[in-house]
Amino acid sequence: MAGKSKIIVSGIAFWYPLGGVFWQFLHYLLGLRQLGHDVYYVEDSARDVYDPNTNDFTPNPDANISAIAPMLEKYGFKDKWCFRSHYPNQQRCFGLSESQLTQLYHDADVFLNVTGAQEIRDEHMKIPRRIYVETDPCATQIAAAEDAAIDEKTIEQLKAHDSHFSFGENIGQPDCLLPSGPFKWLPTRQPICHDLWQHDSASGDNYTTIATWQNKGRDIYYKGEIYYWSKDREFQKFRKLPSLTAAKIELASAPDYLIADRFRKFGWRFTDPLPISRDLHRYRQYIQSSRGEFTVAKDQNIRLKSGWFSDRSACYLASARPVITQETGFSNHLPTGQGLFAFRTMQDILSALDKIESDYPKASRAALDIAHSHFSAQIVLQSLLSRAGL
Repeated sequence: MAGKSKIIVSGIAFWYPLGGVFWQFLHYLLGLRQLGHDVYYVEDSARDVYDPNTNDFTPNPDANISAIAPMLEKYGFKDKWCFRSHYPNQQRCFGLSESQLTQLYHDADVFLNVTGAQEIRDEHMKIPRRIYVETDPCATQIAAAEDAAIDEKTIEQLKAHDSHFSFGENIGQPDCLLPSGPFKWLPTRQPICHDLWQHDSASGDNYTTIATWQNKGRDIYYKGEIYYWSKDREFQKFRKLPSLTAAKIELASAPDYLIADRFRKFGWRFTDPLPISRDLHRYRQYIQSSRGEFTVAKDQNIRLKSGWFSDRSACYLASARPVITQETGFSNHLPTGQGLFAFRTMQDILSALDKIESDYPKASRAALDIAHSHFSAQIVLQSLLSRAGL
């Protein structure tokens, strides 16, 4: 498949129309187009969609289509997207028509299933190459290695792809505790199109992040231990941080009132994440107007040392905003100590803040350099396609 390929990118931008989600997939679309490929975006699912206006799920995708379709078309994907819903007695197709989608499936060379959220249909199996890109490692590796009967649906989904990539870049390395088989997991990371993040905004006063405070339902029991799929437990460990530094720290997150009040007593600031996340432009501006990012990772990635690195943190770096984030093993694969800092302890965080503030312009330049040298879309995606045999 040398030269130009017809590539379908599938994801969850319509299903979950929030800023962080949309920008993640747009980088894939633009990056593959920059490499010369003919690129389409398709969601073809039976799931209810998330409506950020009601903070609930619904079978009616109209509001989500209205939010995402104009943005896809703004960036040059008019007549190159499709959302098809498969609800009982109600199959609806938006963007491409049914016949156009059928023809696209017939003509496509590559199906790139980013996040692995698109269920594989018979039409997809006829596409010569099906690539699974996992952005949230740990649960999949354990389900695949422990016992196929535990999560038969996941195993069948993985078997339907012929290449498997993961943001868990440390999988297979000596210090990673995750099983590396039976599928061959190839490391990848978030591609970044830098022109999306170039800006003239002055750095703000706050180190920020945008995060769901508590996630439920995907904790893992593995080898006699529970590994948690949530960030609240990690934030709790560092709740005294603002009282130990002059740096200002703000979370776009929504803990319950009692927890937020307890954190505010140590100097934390909170802002409502939903208005930021459901406005695609405001999401980007929030990152660009920050001084840097301070964030934690989920317990699973930390203790199992998956090597996961956040796609949102990559956007901070591309905005020339230094990042201080919890160590997951990613420092084995990315340079740290200048624009990017990995921490395990409170002292690590304080040292990183001191280094950034001692020469902020230098830290800002270092962040941008890391984004260009390690996250540029053309580099990341060319590597992915080459290792997938394209």
